[in-house]
Amino acid sequence: MRFLIVLGLSLGLSALIAGASPAIADTKLPKAPDTIVLTGTITGKDHQTYKELPFQVPAGIGRITVSFRYGGRDLKTTIDLGLYDPHGFRGWSGGNKSSFTIAKTDATPSYLPGPLPQGTWKLLLGIPNIRANVTAEYEARITLSASAGDLASLDDQPIRPDAGWYRGDFHAHTGHSDGVCTSIGAKRVPCPVFLTLEAAQAAGLDFIAISDHNTVSTFNSLRELQPYFDTLLVLPAREITTFFGHINAFGFTSPVDFQLGSSRLPNLGALQDQVVANHGLMSINHPALPSGEACMGCGWTVKQTDFRRIQAVEVVNGGAVQYTGSAEGALSQIPFWEDLLNQGYKITAIGGSDNHDAKIQDQQAGPPPIGRPTTLVYAQNLSQSAILDGVRSGRVTVDLEGIKGRRVDLRVSSDGAQTEMGGRLKLPAGGHARFEIHGVGFEGCQIEFVTGPQNTAPRLASQYFEQADDKKVSEVIGAGTSFWLRVNIRDRAGRLIALTNPIYVD
Repeated sequence: MRFLIVLGLSLGLSALIAGASPAIADTKLPKAPDTIVLTGTITGKDHQTYKELPFQVPAGIGRITVSFRYGGRDLKTTIDLGLYDPHGFRGWSGGNKSSFTIAKTDATPSYLPGPLPQGTWKLLLGIPNIRANVTAEYEARITLSASAGDLASLDDQPIRPDAGWYRGDFHAHTGHSDGVCTSIGAKRVPCPVFLTLEAAQAAGLDFIAISDHNTVSTFNSLRELQPYFDTLLVLPAREITTFFGHINAFGFTSPVDFQLGSSRLPNLGALQDQVVANHGLMSINHPALPSGEACMGCGWTVKQTDFRRIQAVEVVNGGAVQYTGSAEGALSQIPFWEDLLNQGYKITAIGGSDNHDAKIQDQQAGPPPIGRPTTLVYAQNLSQSAILDGVRSGRVTVDLEGIKGRRVDLRVSSDGAQTEMGGRLKLPAGGHARFEIHGVGFEGCQIEFVTGPQNTAPRLASQYFEQADDKKVSEVIGAGTSFWLRVNIRDRAGRLIALTNPIYVD
């Protein structure tokens, strides 16, 4: 790959000089690549901070190549990389790349191609981990060269016009961040985006969210691939990865700041403002995972979070389930979400595979494949805006096993009024509410009612689906208190295999 890039640059530059018009020929271009070397030292005081290393780019530069190395890796020191040009954000590769190149028409995945303006650029260093007593040196070699020769937008049109249940995966990674897979030559390489879309298609999904870490470079590929995968909705997303938690932002392609705790992003509210300005939707990813050297920033530790501005929580993370063997194990995300429900927040539960290898297809062993779990959203059509509106409404369920054709719905009626998951129903003391649970594909499985808060919610006895397509009813008498009610589905061995969002009773 490196040989091909160098060869292409040489041929492009020769072609430019040979065929240039007089005006272009008179332009002063560097005769040979210029190299800028930036060196420095970090210590334990730099733990969970960012550094911006400025460098000057003159006019006429066609390609910038960065090579970066640092010490202290044996002591768990980690330095992540990103880049700003004089006008704004150009990309973030985190810790998954030690070198990258960027030009007008091409760039290493994680970075945006485009014009290379004259002025002050900044290499961004993120330091998620360095121990208190450690000192580490770094060196960035930035090569500026002249090159020529060009290498040869996501619409929100419904892919399907009908209202109904749509199946998808809200969390997947590609080679634009840390997604890797096995190449044709049996090497582990950054995984191309099209393989994730192929895997989603094979899993019978209606939509897939590509949520690479912080970068927006993936969207160029999505714009290219969406017309080909014209039966699969591709949702633009990115996993905003901070030192204090990970957040999926859905529904827009423009960059947002992710350096939480820095002058660029002093608090979470500033990030929420940016997402709202872009009409996006936010979901907290795997909030109950530990944070530390084993999983830097993975758990939710953001202080003073305004949960009124959080629309969803990833309550089932495929990676956590595969690691512990259960969505209710030591790394369960469900208690975090239910605690928010008990505090009065209306936040939708969703699931995501957190897939990092699109070629993984084994549903039983190894890392989670695309679509395990699958999130089912009731939407007015299969489009970006309709799916996100469906999440906001709360009529959403999570199928942990991702089995095609399965679905479960929950609704309630009382005195002529009725509502579905995510809705609210008024139930006076002594009033009767009728909860109806409709399941498809759960023959012999147990219906477990989950309610809260603990001291005000009613208790309902479990039931069982007797047929592949079955409806069950339970009734509640109002006690003059407010509560929420949802459903778990368990298989014959008692394992949790699906869950619904709640209905809110006032």
